[in-house]
Amino acid sequence: MRVTEGELELEVPGEQTDGIEESVFYNPRQELNRDLTIATLRAYRKREDRAETYLDAMTASGIRGVRAAADGWDVTCCDVNEDAVELARANLERNDCEATVEHRNSNALMHEQVFDVIDLDPYGTPMPFADAAFANCRDLVCVTATDTAPLCGAHFNSGVRSYSAVPRNTDYHAEMGVRILLSALARSAARFDVGVEPILTHATSHYVRTYLELEHKATAADAAVDTLGHISHCEDCLYREHEFGLHADPIEECPHCGGNRTLTAGPVWLGSIRDAAFVAAVRDEIPDAFGTAEKARDLCTTLETELDEPTHYDQHKLCRNWGLPANAMDEFLTDLREAGYAASRAHYGGTTFKTDASVGEIREATAATLE
Repeated sequence: MRVTEGELELEVPGEQTDGIEESVFYNPRQELNRDLTIATLRAYRKREDRAETYLDAMTASGIRGVRAAADGWDVTCCDVNEDAVELARANLERNDCEATVEHRNSNALMHEQVFDVIDLDPYGTPMPFADAAFANCRDLVCVTATDTAPLCGAHFNSGVRSYSAVPRNTDYHAEMGVRILLSALARSAARFDVGVEPILTHATSHYVRTYLELEHKATAADAAVDTLGHISHCEDCLYREHEFGLHADPIEECPHCGGNRTLTAGPVWLGSIRDAAFVAAVRDEIPDAFGTAEKARDLCTTLETELDEPTHYDQHKLCRNWGLPANAMDEFLTDLREAGYAASRAHYGGTTFKTDASVGEIREATAATLE
């Protein structure tokens, strides 16, 4: 079928029908991901003007690579599937775009050739491709993970196998996925003496997307590893705390409610998941012509102001746990700020927020309004 995306016309596989899956994968629900990719590439080119080459490592229909080529990047599209390679070539020709198209294993290509920007958007976990990407990328590695159930701990054993970490299924499960993924990627990069800095990361519609700027120094790799740690979480009262370090020191009794139903997750990334100034620059690169322009700008605005606390709360879940009715989010956050705490909305949902207050301090600060 034909689709129009980013003012380009492309031919893509139809969606699954009658139990038959197309041999080349295309996900229309990831248009936001692709729109933000082009805006991020535009903003990054201004941040690092030497960046020219871009690898679309699992090109499928070629839609991401074609859009990057149309935007002026020196693009290589790679796929192990012959049908995908043919479709990518046809889409490049249809839009008068030039790019190198490789029919081969992307890991082999990444180990042999250096690129300024590498984009990993596989089906499922990106970890089988991470080492090769960090081994030969100069500036920016872009990663999508669609296996959110393993990432957030809902499929625990799969998460442990894929990410060499302990994920836990908590009420902030989307952020658990973000921080498990960033931890695994940081450890992968560190094996090559490469440090990573997440300059834009979001969890949207059953996938996690991150853009990692690279610094090729052993000290930068050490600094990234030093950003890892563990989160302890009480299943009863939703109290949580975190500590840095690769060695876990789990709490056995919740310091807030005294319960013993506590979970420990990690190693997770405990640092910032974005560069606020860069996110603002990305927002400015989103044109009205993009199909998800309004949603993408709103996401960037929320990310720009989101606190760096490593977990978020859901106001409705807290209030339900307390047996109290929820009030308007703006009023709720105002109460926290007036009590002296930092508070912001979080991009994980309409009732999610971040604060440096503990769960007990949140209730104390908002109790008068809620009751």
